[in-house]
Amino acid sequence: MEGVLWYVLTGTRGGKNRVRLLRALDERPRNANQLADDLDLDYKTVRHHLDVLVDNDVVQSSGDDYGAVYLPTDRTRQHWDTVTTIIEQVDES
Repeated sequence: MEGVLWYVLTGTRGGKNRVRLLRALDERPRNANQLADDLDLDYKTVRHHLDVLVDNDVVQSSGDDYGAVYLPTDRTRQHWDTVTTIIEQVDES
């Protein structure tokens, strides 16, 4: 899982936005529209990054498609020290 986190959050284009999304979801679960508003990102951009995070088992959704609420998976929570290290590194760059 640590390798997946490093790859998805730092090894690909859009990693900084995925870090922002994950940080926001750590504060409280939200849907894509709320994330777009809160982070001042385009809705389609948020949806793309959420799909990447879901596909890699970093976040999960609950609810129907449009109103689905996203939150970090239990697997991600188990590796939260790695997430914190990644966030600190991204913040420094």
